Amino acid sequence: MAYKHLFFDLDHTLWDFETNSKETLRDLFGEYDLYNSVTQDFEGFYRTYSFHNKRLWDRYHHGFIKQEELKWKRMWHTLLEYKIGDEKLSKKLSEAYLEILPNKKGLFPYTIEILEYLVKKGYVLHLITNGFEKVQWRKLENSGIGKYFIEVITSESASCLKPQKAIFDFAINRAKCCYEESLMLGDNLDADIQGAINAGMDTVFVNHIQEPTDLKPTYIIHHLKELEQIL
Repeated sequence: MAYKHLFFDLDHTLWDFETNSKETLRDLFGEYDLYNSVTQDFEGFYRTYSFHNKRLWDRYHHGFIKQEELKWKRMWHTLLEYKIGDEKLSKKLSEAYLEILPNKKGLFPYTIEILEYLVKKGYVLHLITNGFEKVQWRKLENSGIGKYFIEVITSESASCLKPQKAIFDFAINRAKCCYEESLMLGDNLDADIQGAINAGMDTVFVNHIQEPTDLKPTYIIHHLKELEQIL
């Protein structure tokens, strides 16, 4: 095999973040009666939250904001769109969101099957994630995929974030392998793909959403089952 060690991203790559996040926000709408206190347009709220979440995650990836700020300000900015400047409510909803979210079990189609396939083929699987340490471990446990990964490298354990080269070096050292025998698989063009390219690792762009790009990853797939054609 050209590759021996496969490093997966988790959110948006294997674990269906958008579906699970939407279910979580819907739970919050019911539990905190946000239909009456914020808006009856749940779909609009979800789109607004998703916009601010992505925007602030991008800033977090590049070190412009801290983790704690990201956790509650995505909800804060969302509520501000509805003329609600309630910091206490923002933090309360953010805490509840992070408590409920990792209990969700939604995975992209064929996730379990492809992980089984790769393990049987003899690949050693690992994770590199910028997600929050405790939250990511709960996602892995509750979705049933934690058992497939030998090393789980989080930005907290590595003290650095994708796309920084340092987190890829940390992962390679933890896995006791080298870049030449390793492959990074992820959905985020900046954090996963450009970061791994800069570090010297081949890449698979897991492009579930048909996102256009001028980057040149080693491989591009649109469905996890397509990995059987590569590996």
